[in-house]
Amino acid sequence: MNAAPQPVSAVKLPPAVFEQSVALGTAKCGYPIKKTFVLSFTAGAYIGFGIVLASMVGGSVPALKTANLGLQRIVLGAFGLPFGLLMTLISGGELFTGNTALCSAAWMEGKVSLPSVLKNWVVSYGGNLAGSLFLAFLVASSGVCGGAGAAAVTMANAKVSLTFAQAFTRGLLCNWLVCMAVYMAGAANDLAGKAVAIWFPISAFVAMGFEHSIANMALIPLAMMLGAPISLSSFLFGNLLPVTLGNMVAGLVLVAGMHSVAFGAPKE
Repeated sequence: MNAAPQPVSAVKLPPAVFEQSVALGTAKCGYPIKKTFVLSFTAGAYIGFGIVLASMVGGSVPALKTANLGLQRIVLGAFGLPFGLLMTLISGGELFTGNTALCSAAWMEGKVSLPSVLKNWVVSYGGNLAGSLFLAFLVASSGVCGGAGAAAVTMANAKVSLTFAQAFTRGLLCNWLVCMAVYMAGAANDLAGKAVAIWFPISAFVAMGFEHSIANMALIPLAMMLGAPISLSSFLFGNLLPVTLGNMVAGLVLVAGMHSVAFGAPKE
């Protein structure tokens, strides 16, 4: 007589989630450069779609912002980046910000070398940038922004006006939530569960005004293409550099590091 099939839990237990994250990071570090770049290019475009939608919907309701700032922030967070990250994860995209946690976890557990982690980071970052810029160019060329383009310009101007410390800290806070979204999505065994795991932290970081380097790779250049008075140096050194550094610290220390201490193999 055949044994009854064992039910599959909808959510993995925390140690199993960490083990899966290490395995995923190990696989990513072993990808050929060409594969990593292509998957990074698409991921950059998907995140670009998300931030453009956010600017055209939640960023384009000035009357709501004046009347109810909290509600406007909810709308801004809910429509855009959550679907961009969901497309990235379901399609196997390589997102630099998430990889700062996944690949770091694999390295901390002794599964990959530090050079392989750095290779993944460099290639995924470059691919994300290329995909983001390509998406921004297509959107600017299409003319779909219309009046919503003013929202993208306003958002971009605010981002490049931050101090280095502010941009760094907002980048750190942002990627703490982004990496946890990636981490929690790995705990779910179905698409609906992954979507829920992504939606809450991603909509939260957007609503709270934190900074995501890959999203900014699309939004700020788009605003520049639409006429925003932002210089290349302001984009690269006034926003992208400090935000990227903050994103890296969050993934490496606050997600990979903390979970490695809690669930990883005993360290000598």
